[in-house]
Amino acid sequence: MFGNRGAVASEHYLATLAGIDIIRAGGNAVDAACAAALVEGVVNQQMHSIGGEMPMLISAPRSSDVVCINGNMAAPGRATPQAFRDLGYSEIPDEGVMAAGVPGALGAIVEALLLFGRMRFEDVSSHAIEIASAGFPAHSGIVRQHKFGVTANFEKFSKQWPGSAAVYLPGGKIPAEGQLIRNPALAGMYSSLVEAERAHKADRAAGLRAVFKQFYRGEIASEIVKFVKDRGGLLEKADFDKFSIPVENSVSTHFCGFEIHKCGPWNQGPAMLQSLTILKNYDLRKLGHNSTEYLHLIIEAVKLAFADREQFYGDPSQIRVPMNVLLSDEYGEMRSRLIEKRAVGEVRPGHPFEWGALLPAPERMGGSSWGPGTVHVDAVDAEGYTAAFTPSGAWIRSSEIIPALGFPLSVRLSNCYLEPAHHPNVIAPFKRPRTTISPSLAMKDGKAWMAFGSMGGDQQDQWQLQFLLNRVVFGMSLQQAIEAPKFSSEHFPGLFTPHDFFLNRVRIEPDVGEKALLGLRNLGHDVDVAPAWTEGFVCAAERNLETGMLEAGCDPRSTKSEVFPACALAI
Repeated sequence: MFGNRGAVASEHYLATLAGIDIIRAGGNAVDAACAAALVEGVVNQQMHSIGGEMPMLISAPRSSDVVCINGNMAAPGRATPQAFRDLGYSEIPDEGVMAAGVPGALGAIVEALLLFGRMRFEDVSSHAIEIASAGFPAHSGIVRQHKFGVTANFEKFSKQWPGSAAVYLPGGKIPAEGQLIRNPALAGMYSSLVEAERAHKADRAAGLRAVFKQFYRGEIASEIVKFVKDRGGLLEKADFDKFSIPVENSVSTHFCGFEIHKCGPWNQGPAMLQSLTILKNYDLRKLGHNSTEYLHLIIEAVKLAFADREQFYGDPSQIRVPMNVLLSDEYGEMRSRLIEKRAVGEVRPGHPFEWGALLPAPERMGGSSWGPGTVHVDAVDAEGYTAAFTPSGAWIRSSEIIPALGFPLSVRLSNCYLEPAHHPNVIAPFKRPRTTISPSLAMKDGKAWMAFGSMGGDQQDQWQLQFLLNRVVFGMSLQQAIEAPKFSSEHFPGLFTPHDFFLNRVRIEPDVGEKALLGLRNLGHDVDVAPAWTEGFVCAAERNLETGMLEAGCDPRSTKSEVFPACALAI
């Protein structure tokens, strides 16, 4: 889809339409992305709700900087390994309130509007409020998505979680596709934020700060804490009083004339950049797109980068992460020399503190990889504003909807470990857990070129890497790069409990061709041929820096796999 005023891509047509409406009404791409993200949290609650997380990358016109808004949750002050052990847990559960922290998504939206938007919260939330109140047609993903949809969770909703049943089991039954789903409590929660903002009509910034205060310091926070404490969780009101949204510098690397930006090491995003620093030492185009040699090289580079993710990434406010080394070309070149002609069956982190290519085996950390609970929103406009948001967490499968508020809480603390004590992602008070949710933003010559991202847990940055290589190395169009067959490695420990991994296993779509599949097997890869149209789920929005034309694209896999009805539009 092409246009010259604005372009929006998201995982639901109503979210994309909301973003386009905001641009038509005079908002910029950041306003549009906020509106779209809020709608995603209504219509795709099997993937995300406002009780979750939302990392953001934003570029403003006339600036070469890319700003990261850290919309991650924060652990409760009582969250220690011993606290979980005292309650009988050997690992942090991935269901229920024990893995809940202070949600970051709403705060990230407020911060984005304060720093870069021009509209009020009332404006950008109007579509979400209307849809939650009047209802939206149930789509195949929310009804039937594997593990995450209403059908898969019917017994739990009907027998254990009345708050979820009230929204998603109208009349006590699984909704038919196309049947309206209403969430009046969610509409009411957002309306209370709008009322708080209206008390400051003459001062937009003060109104937005009132929205933040109403959610994190007022009755909404109190309701969340009461819900959690009634079920034995760790959250306290003091955790909300302490909470804020960090605004950070992005991290980046140069590749093929572009500057690729990601969030910091509390996020898996730098692993994609590390993959690029390894791959820039090879002539990828000469190898041929999705040839055996090309696929082997990408897989082995990803394995090395994600081994470093497991060994070193975590909340940089609480641990030391050697980002300057990990993202350096020198370190990438050292790591590239570890790639062999056959698949290597080890998890091999480097030794960045000593500028070494390989960490001694006794010091290595390296433990269901496929974690699909995420959506993505991209928006660009004619002024130059560019936004990549990855809303995730607080999906209906893992936590009951709070009856008074209309949304569940995230279980992102289940990404954390209880041991060993020196693990970079071990649970600690107020720590932000290491996450998979990872937006991307690419610059060229100091100007924002493309925003992109995907759902998919540990697979997100693998799919985004392949999409980017398709676009910049092989010259595919935006939509061709999205739709090309893809793979994902499961060689390294997943970020989600139980942190499983399968050495040398690679899930790959059959359309790469039998020759490539056989070639990978001959090189020692454990090839798991995935069903067609199940490895990808990318959204993107791009600006032609010569003509100013804007383009948006989304992945048809999302509809074909019955995950969500993705949509890309431009005006």
